[in-house]
Order: sequence, then C-alpha cells, then structure tokens
Amino acid sequence: NMYAAGYYVYLWAEVLDADVFAAFQEAGDIFDKETAAKARKHIYSAGNTVAQDELFRRFRGRDPDIKYMLAKKGLVPSES
Repeated sequence: NMYAAGYYVYLWAEVLDADVFAAFQEAGDIFDKETAAKARKHIYSAGNTVAQDELFRRFRGRDPDIKYMLAKKGLVPSES
C-alpha cells in the first residue's frame, strides 16, 4: 500500500543520512572541509544526472550500510 511504500522511503533516507554523517565522524570532524567537498562533488552538484545509488558509491566508495542508522536509533551498539 502507499503508506508502506512511503514509510520505506523515509527509512531508506534515514539509512543514507546516518551513513553520510558517519563519513564526517570518521574524518574526526563533523565540519570536515574535505568530506564536505567530496559530498558536494559526488552528491549535491551531480543532481539528477547520475543514478542516486551510484552517487552514494562515489562518495563513500561502497553501498550504504544500515548499521549507522541502527546505531543512531540505539538498536545496535555504536562503533564509536
């Protein structure tokens, strides 16, 4: 149904959000300029010119990982 589809999209956005934020944490600074420039180059400035999954892979070098969202929600131990 439409509600389930919408909720799935919302959860997937949370997965991506948590994984991208983890890139900044891994850099040691949530305001890291290099990581921000990489996100700008590979995600934001590309817009809809490339498939979204490919843009994420270009930024992180891999597919999204759900573990960061699960840790953010307290469902698994954080790796920090």
